[in-house]
Amino acid sequence: MIMKRLSFIIFFILIFIGAQVALANNSKNRNINIRLDKETIAKGYTVSSSDDYLKLSLVPGILSEDTRVLIEEIPDQEMMLPWSLEKESAIFQFEFLNKRAYDNHKPFYIQFSYDNSNNNLKQVFFYDKTCNLWRPLPTWDFPGEKFVRSLIHLPYARIAVFSYPEILSSGQASWYKYKGGNFTASTDFPKGSVLRVKNLENNKIVDVVVNDFGPDRSRFPNRVLDLDYEAFKLIANKGDGLINVSIEPLNVLSDNLGRKLGLNPVGASLEPEVKSISAVLIRESDKEIILEKNADQILPMASLSKIFSVFTFLNIDNNQSRLEEIVNYSDKDEEYNLNYFNKWEIARVNLNDNDTLSIKDLVYSAMVRSANNVVETLVRVSGLSRDQFISKINSWARENGASTIRINEPTGLDKSNVGSAKDIALLASKIFDNQIIKDASISKSYSFVTRNDNSLKLRYNSSDLVLNNNYRNFKIIGSKTGYLDEAGYCLITRAEIKGEKFIVVILNSPSRARSFSETIDLLNYASYKFSN
Repeated sequence: MIMKRLSFIIFFILIFIGAQVALANNSKNRNINIRLDKETIAKGYTVSSSDDYLKLSLVPGILSEDTRVLIEEIPDQEMMLPWSLEKESAIFQFEFLNKRAYDNHKPFYIQFSYDNSNNNLKQVFFYDKTCNLWRPLPTWDFPGEKFVRSLIHLPYARIAVFSYPEILSSGQASWYKYKGGNFTASTDFPKGSVLRVKNLENNKIVDVVVNDFGPDRSRFPNRVLDLDYEAFKLIANKGDGLINVSIEPLNVLSDNLGRKLGLNPVGASLEPEVKSISAVLIRESDKEIILEKNADQILPMASLSKIFSVFTFLNIDNNQSRLEEIVNYSDKDEEYNLNYFNKWEIARVNLNDNDTLSIKDLVYSAMVRSANNVVETLVRVSGLSRDQFISKINSWARENGASTIRINEPTGLDKSNVGSAKDIALLASKIFDNQIIKDASISKSYSFVTRNDNSLKLRYNSSDLVLNNNYRNFKIIGSKTGYLDEAGYCLITRAEIKGEKFIVVILNSPSRARSFSETIDLLNYASYKFSN
């Protein structure tokens, strides 16, 4: 009996030991703690994690005294990550314990492996705890070997390899004839940027300047560049047609907001940067506020007022069924606009007294290009007096919990048309449920002819988001712009992300371009938040 029990005990001990050995063999303990003495320092030394995933190349002259060097892998959950980039490697921390041993005027090389083999542009970033952002480091990618090399001049840092989700660093290149020189068309890099292009078949390189936009990624998802023929023939034969290339950015120019590759020059932030006075991002399904800045502040809304006016018109009696009805335009309609601005200062459709057009023409002209004069025509033919119409807008806003909304005239030319970003977003989610308003707001253009003289009127959408509605992470399903000197640039946007609807409202942005870029950032942020 004793021998039998002893056999069972030994059996379970062996199982336990075997399990521990298996766990040890399967784990990736990449941490290292090593002491570098003067003799080693004088010769130079490469400090590596246990599996060579990260290497610090400490050539002679980098260190002046003995020091311990630590390399430690940091669990993802301990770090806040940049929302606009994709992490491609583990996060590591390295440290020279003797800080006096390192002269930070002398950068040293890092070799850093990454896990994914996608074609996106990759870069090493270090975490700046003081500023709460990730700062970029000079980086050279070796996609065939799945590692990058980088320069750093810090005795301590937490670092990782990130990629830019929509920017390719390798793929196919074609050629076309344009300016006749070392030039290229690029979808990813702004004009004036300098890129080094390598033909991966023969390792020939050419440095080119971006001077054109293209290729069309929706048609050619793996196409990195379209090289000018003069540049193409320096690294390939004309008959090759398509070649496999990698690119190295040598000099990337900033966009009109001062950003490089979509990032603030100082680094990648943990949340989108909002410089507009007020902004809000809301998920419609549960009214969750994902991100906001001064969302309760009451501000002028400019032509965002028009969505309230068009919605009110369509919800009076049977007006929604009147779209094909022909009505007369009156010069008196425009006189209301002239109480605020001169005729040449106002966005308008060029119409003459007694021109005839459909109610649909009025609705689409108001929504697509924010024409002010036709909004007053809609009010006149609505079936209500002007005062009753404006009162109906405000009553509906209050009934739906938007206590800050106050509309004094239907176009937005009056700076006293005000509301908070939060309340505007609350109502916009209901307004864009109207199919007519939705369709009109995302029409890239609208044309019609006046019925009395067949005069053609063509309007292009005032929202760049609609004109360029081909985004990776979201689809625009509602949009309206607005501007007054007192209101700045205003923008309402509704978008669909992975089957969910989101509303972004921007009030008093310093520029038209920033109102669009901040909206794109906020929608990409929503995609990031709900995919992680």
